[in-house]
Amino acid sequence: MLLDIFLPLSLAFIMFSLGLGLTPADFARVGAKPMAFAVGAATQMLLLPAVALGLVLLFAPPPELALGVMILSFCPGGVTSNILTRLAGGAVALSVTLTAAASLLSVVTVPFLVAWAAMGLMGEAAPAVDVGALGLAMFAITAAPVALGVAIRAWARGFADRFEPWAARAATALFVLIVAGALAANWGLFVENLPVLGPLLVLLNVVMLALGVAFARLMRLSRGEGLAIALEAGVQNATLGIAVSGLIAAAATGVPAMALPSGVYGITMYLVTLPFILWARRGIGAARA
Repeated sequence: MLLDIFLPLSLAFIMFSLGLGLTPADFARVGAKPMAFAVGAATQMLLLPAVALGLVLLFAPPPELALGVMILSFCPGGVTSNILTRLAGGAVALSVTLTAAASLLSVVTVPFLVAWAAMGLMGEAAPAVDVGALGLAMFAITAAPVALGVAIRAWARGFADRFEPWAARAATALFVLIVAGALAANWGLFVENLPVLGPLLVLLNVVMLALGVAFARLMRLSRGEGLAIALEAGVQNATLGIAVSGLIAAAATGVPAMALPSGVYGITMYLVTLPFILWARRGIGAARA
């Protein structure tokens, strides 16, 4: 029941809540600052999977968990990255634009990348990945709800303004339930592999935050743009990672083991990003002083 009904519907609602906060102008903003968008997109969609693969090879977790880490790295950012960017004093508009564009592109990129990673990491034991079916499923639970949210904001702005705060709180509660379910369903595997999985995911988070800031500085982007890029690359949509794992798992019920990295990441990312946000805010305060 959790895998077949609750999880996809929950992700669809979370993506719908993201769409409620977007307007067509958020997508058009790509052309206004192409360099910042290009750096952010490259950091998230190219560098993040490369770093994740390097860490998987270094830490050598069990193949199913290794695939789960890679699935997480293929996922875009989510509502959380936008909120954390605002708290850090980053460029929220850039964060929202990157989240929106990556969420739509993931419908095409994630199925192919997951199929490639499954064969490379699990070989003959890899689950069969129907790229077309996975793409359609992702469209139904990610792109379509985002588009619906954008349409409602465009056509009924008053309703969207009233409903969005409630939807954001409900999306947060659903996210917590999904992460808790992933951990509970694989508790034994979680405890057994936490000494490897925990450091791997924390290091992935730390490295991507640092690289996001570094590449932004290298390209002479503003501090706010650098913070947005760092948080987009360092905070992934863990709910989508769990959902994708469920869609390709052979098990008919329950949450598969390959969803565990996304579940653990849903917790560890806050342990890493909150100190990062405090560092960012101190920097803003020092600059104003």
